[in-house]
Amino acid sequence: MNAHDMEWNDLRVVLAVCRQGSLSAAARELGINHSTVFRRINSVEEKLSLRLFERLPTGYAMTEAGESVLAASERIESEVFTLSRQLAGADMRLSGLLQVTAPDALTLKILTPHFVHFCQTYPNIRFELSLDNRFLDLSMREADVAIRSTLKPPEWVIGRKLCRLDVSIYGSKTYLDAHNDESLDTYHWLMPRDDQDWYSANQWLTRKHPKATVIYRSDNLSALAEATVHGLGVAPLPLFLAESSRELRCLIDPPSALSSELWLLTHPDLRRTARVQAFTTYIAEVIEAERHRIERRSPRR
Repeated sequence: MNAHDMEWNDLRVVLAVCRQGSLSAAARELGINHSTVFRRINSVEEKLSLRLFERLPTGYAMTEAGESVLAASERIESEVFTLSRQLAGADMRLSGLLQVTAPDALTLKILTPHFVHFCQTYPNIRFELSLDNRFLDLSMREADVAIRSTLKPPEWVIGRKLCRLDVSIYGSKTYLDAHNDESLDTYHWLMPRDDQDWYSANQWLTRKHPKATVIYRSDNLSALAEATVHGLGVAPLPLFLAESSRELRCLIDPPSALSSELWLLTHPDLRRTARVQAFTTYIAEVIEAERHRIERRSPRR
């Protein structure tokens, strides 16, 4: 047997193990079980009469042959996804699968009823939502449409800026009343995790209040808001999230350094897809109607 006997599904398994470094992690990525990945890798190696991985106590490490197969597989993967996007882009039916990614807090606070209305309006479109603050790879069809907070969208996507996304510093009335003789430097701070590079609050705090003590971190803005409501400290929160709470008080005017922008993005190959066009047009109208909840206004004291 040789490489001519290889199938795309074989290469998908090889890619997953190369990228993840272990069978269990690759199985989770592919949505199959550990033993299936084990059998498929052994089968591929038998077909090629090559050892693609060294079995180490720490995981699977690529051999030189494995690195060659990885490079070839990534080129094939890119072509497969390009074909998939082009075929989807030619689809003029208001039906089929629509994969959308959006920030968790914005979805839960503002977008969910509008997503429901869209699904009711277009019952033949299967709506799949990913609540993720990372940039999913639109070129790899991880999503068809992304609603994202960013000041600089990737150059290879197309889209439009929907509105500004303003952030200020909030604390609960109980916490602030108990610490009213203190400054921002001495408050307990609740912050996003350091790896959340989509949110500039960590850089702002380091620059403006280098002596501040951070006692709590989360990768979820709704979790930060809840901890703030319960009086743990102060936190940088989007206005749309904080201003709806009667328990929170805004401390300062929203700093421009904390502001971001809300963008609606898709891949160029998908811009003429009927279901993508219907959704992007609808969400642009929704955000225009809701922008008074998202953009800067006078802080509540």
